[in-house]
Amino acid sequence: MAAEKSKSSKQNFKRYIIAFWLIFFGPIAFLFLFVLGVRLFADLPDTEELQNPKTLLATEIISSDMKVLGKFYAENRTNVKYKEISPYVVNALIATEDARFYEHSGVDFKALGRAVAGALTGSSSSGGGSTLSQQLAKMLFPREDLNKFQLVIRKIKEWIIATKLEREYTKEEIIALYLNKFDYVNNAVGIKSAAQIYFNTTPDSLKIEQAAMLVGMAKNPAYFNPNRFHDRAEGRRNTVIQQMEKYGYITTAQSDSLQKIPLKLNFHPEDHNEGLAPYFREYLRDVFLKKWCDQNRKPDGTKYDIYRDGLKIYTTIDSRMQRYAEQAATEHLKELQAAFFKDCKRKKNAPFAWNVSKDEIKTIMTQAMKRSERYRVLKKAGKSMEEIEKNFNTPIEMTLFTWDGEKDTTMTPMDSIRYAKSYLQTGFMSMEPQTGYIKAWVGGINHKYFQYDHVQIGHARQVGSTFKPFVYALAIQEGYSPCYRLPNVPTTITYDDKEWTPSNSDDKLNGRMLTIQQALANSVNYISAYFMKQFGPQATVDLVRRMGIVSPIDPVPAICLGTPEISVFEMVGANATFANKGTWIEPTFVTRIEDKNGKVLADFVPKTEEVMSEEKAYVMIQLMKGVVQIGTGVRLRYRYKLNQPMAGKTGTTQNNSDGWFMGITPDLVSGCWVGAEDRSVHFNSTNEGQGASMALPIFAKYMQKVYADKTIKITQGDFEKPSKKIDIEMDCSKYNKELESGVENFNETEDFY
Repeated sequence: MAAEKSKSSKQNFKRYIIAFWLIFFGPIAFLFLFVLGVRLFADLPDTEELQNPKTLLATEIISSDMKVLGKFYAENRTNVKYKEISPYVVNALIATEDARFYEHSGVDFKALGRAVAGALTGSSSSGGGSTLSQQLAKMLFPREDLNKFQLVIRKIKEWIIATKLEREYTKEEIIALYLNKFDYVNNAVGIKSAAQIYFNTTPDSLKIEQAAMLVGMAKNPAYFNPNRFHDRAEGRRNTVIQQMEKYGYITTAQSDSLQKIPLKLNFHPEDHNEGLAPYFREYLRDVFLKKWCDQNRKPDGTKYDIYRDGLKIYTTIDSRMQRYAEQAATEHLKELQAAFFKDCKRKKNAPFAWNVSKDEIKTIMTQAMKRSERYRVLKKAGKSMEEIEKNFNTPIEMTLFTWDGEKDTTMTPMDSIRYAKSYLQTGFMSMEPQTGYIKAWVGGINHKYFQYDHVQIGHARQVGSTFKPFVYALAIQEGYSPCYRLPNVPTTITYDDKEWTPSNSDDKLNGRMLTIQQALANSVNYISAYFMKQFGPQATVDLVRRMGIVSPIDPVPAICLGTPEISVFEMVGANATFANKGTWIEPTFVTRIEDKNGKVLADFVPKTEEVMSEEKAYVMIQLMKGVVQIGTGVRLRYRYKLNQPMAGKTGTTQNNSDGWFMGITPDLVSGCWVGAEDRSVHFNSTNEGQGASMALPIFAKYMQKVYADKTIKITQGDFEKPSKKIDIEMDCSKYNKELESGVENFNETEDFY
């Protein structure tokens, strides 16, 4: 009996032992097998995916002085290395999100147990169980919409991915990956964009309180969005600061002091219409890079994507010179526009000129309406022309551009078109003649409201008298001296069985003997026509083709007065030939393109062509100096106090529709055009509408700022004289001792054809 009882007792004990081990190890074994199954059969990322996680990287446009001009992106992310991140950010992140980060290998079982216990007891102070590595796994391989069972499986997957990440990367690399991947909202993806957008700084320069705010957003970036919920974001920032104190990263005194600092943003949202060089950046995106991506392929054969591949586009634009060019344009055009509005008050059909008929105005306005986005939308919606016109003549609320800031008003869309046409536009470009590098590009007055680029993309405008130096260049190449004198009398040219005799803009110098330099300085039409008759229009066209001008030019005599329509881009490039010792060099704005890893994908070297000898080019510079010394550009000296050596040429087209100025210094060649969108919108007075009044001041203000900036290495000395002897006499006192006195006095009035 006792034996049976003992046997029964042993059996019960054995059952208890088995039950105990099943209860104790069963869940562990189940979990082990479950994890093993997930690892074996679930769709987990392989080593390659972990080593090269797919992230969308913004393409950066970088200036020659290494400033980021702008970005192209699907997500505004630019990766930075761990060493480029402020230690305050790292400390705040660890203190707040994963205090045991350096002690675990991807999964913190201690924190996980604490989180589970907190969930069972309803405690909210136990914290979460996810490590930084797990959070990174979730960001790199996002969750889909999952049910509870799928969510459990997904969570275990993230544990596995986290441990694999810990094996593939160092702790520092994981932190950098996390901060580069996180979306801080407001188009700030990654720590670099967040630092720029919220505080206008770089990740390595973030202060403690700034780092704490950004780390605080990790809990819920939309909920703690500082741009929308200031107080909420400040409270969360203070919580992070307290965590930093708790884990010994800052002292109690620092914590108390930092929490008292008001949350202050320096908000700089990424907007393609804002920032430096918006017209240049748009040309780069829509023309240059589109063509380059079509012609170049990745190693796998696919096209490069400027919105996702994180390319680095190194440009020739100098951020300082670009800023000065934009400032110069703004300063001058703000004043000029006020004068033009005043001029418009005297016009019956403002802003159109008095001689533009109502039918012509109606045609212009209808064409503008049909080019608008509103028209395209209405047309696509199937609206009739009658309905569209009614829509365009119905007042609506809108925001308009003014030089004093945006203005909210109520106006008909048709009236808003007329209002926009009243604004004077500009195109300005400046380049180094020796390298071809474009340093500044201003395509218009405001890219948000006027997106038409007047440097390269926009329809070229008639260049007026700025074309005359090309005609004179033929004479110089034939051995004419700037001191050679010609009678200022009419010249008749027969062409296509027709006679053409241009006139001067005034008769002040008519009948006088003028040196060639005096004739160019005062933009005398008679002398230009004389040279055109001597050399012919085709020779002139052939010359400018070698100087990089590709715009259509009919070889007719009138081109000597500036009838060709040529872009600012081409005109600057052509005039740079004179400063570059007779060699044309292609205007260049990109030096190289790199991929996200810094591998050079393309280098760009400008084309060149020798157009004239160094000696003849130097003579041309001396000839064009006369414009600034005694001619239509003399206000550069007496009004703007620019006494450095420089050459130039003004230009004004008929009815003052276009004002031009080309300015040449030893280190920079710049060109500027000013005019309205329509040639029928212009100043009544030549005094205000000539190139010397409309365009020259932008060049003058730009050069004042460039010369004043000592960080820009630009000479203020004279043009380099050729080592070879010049066989053309340029000392007019030696050339002709009987030079008329008095003729040297400048004449500021520009001519037009």
